[in-house]
Amino acid sequence: MQPTTAWQAMAQRPLSFLTSSWPWRSLAYLSGGVVVGAAAVLVFALGLAAGLALLVVLIGVAPLVGLVLASTLVAAVERRRLRLVDRDRLPDPHRPPDAPGPRGWVATRLKEQATWRELVFTLLSAAALWWLDLLVLGFSFGLPATTIAATDGDTWPWTVFGAIVLLSSPYTVTSWAGARAAMARTFLAPRDRELGEELREVRASQARLLDSFDAERIRIERDLHDGAQQHLVSLGMTLGLMRMDVGEGSGLDELLTRAEKQLSTAHRELRSLIRGLNPPVLADHGLVAAVEDYAGRFPIPVAVDLRLPERLPRKLETTMYYLINEALTNIARHSGATTAEVHARYHADLLVLDIKDDGRGGVDPSGSGVTGLADRVAALDGRMRVSSPAGGPTLLHVEVPCRFA
Repeated sequence: MQPTTAWQAMAQRPLSFLTSSWPWRSLAYLSGGVVVGAAAVLVFALGLAAGLALLVVLIGVAPLVGLVLASTLVAAVERRRLRLVDRDRLPDPHRPPDAPGPRGWVATRLKEQATWRELVFTLLSAAALWWLDLLVLGFSFGLPATTIAATDGDTWPWTVFGAIVLLSSPYTVTSWAGARAAMARTFLAPRDRELGEELREVRASQARLLDSFDAERIRIERDLHDGAQQHLVSLGMTLGLMRMDVGEGSGLDELLTRAEKQLSTAHRELRSLIRGLNPPVLADHGLVAAVEDYAGRFPIPVAVDLRLPERLPRKLETTMYYLINEALTNIARHSGATTAEVHARYHADLLVLDIKDDGRGGVDPSGSGVTGLADRVAALDGRMRVSSPAGGPTLLHVEVPCRFA
């Protein structure tokens, strides 16, 4: 699977990354950022000067309002530019005007929170971001050009330094492009309340389905424990009583021995199934202990590094456990990996989970395994990305909102 963001591209093997289009896409993104930012500075400076100068005659408000509305154009350009380093399209957060004509359009835009977030982003872009873009480009290319051009017998160490900086420029440019894109997405992505009632209902439906799944899973686990498992125990006792009436070494004795072995196997498999449906260690000790327990029984070595400040909310904890469980099962079945890693951290109301394996890669994003994982994450208002170039490694990156009570 091809990476969808600049940061995912950097997680590929060095040769795959350096021969891909991502360094060039990142370079184009930052170069465009310099142009857009410089243009925004010019427009805002002229508009602000005109607005302040005309404010004394009460018509200066129009240029100032125009500056606010111009930020929506800057945001629209930025959403298109983001496709260079983040292939997930950002939807337009603005709703249709409440009334026809320019006046209705202006009134609607001025009442939207998205417009004011775009204004903040435009001011930030004009004041700082394009300068940082220029600084990164200057450091990556201007500094090496200067040191190499000034080469003589006394300055050769600087030439070596410039060459090292130039060789590392694909990573320097792409890393800043990824960080800048993530910041832009934070400002320009629509909020839930801006997505419309229909989408909110879809998400609420997803949450109800997830709750129904959890309730049904618990019911099945209880029925298996109290029903089928007890019947197997009773059957074992019956076989034991039958053995008391059968002579040792007879043909019936051998059949009973075989039946007891099959019953023991069925009992173990049923216990394993029950434990997988509702593992006691998850309910008693939380996600970290449950994942470590599952990893300890996994057919390939799994390095578990989960650091959480406290136990997660129950719904999130259960969903994340089964997501990790399903992801590791997919690794064991399809990847050909020899090792896997599970890494999780909590940052500023966000649970960040990475699952990595050293398998053959090439995961199909439309496959049922990836789709099922994405559905679990979407039900929690989270975001999932998969990087799986041919030859591996495969990285599953999940970000889920999380607030501790």
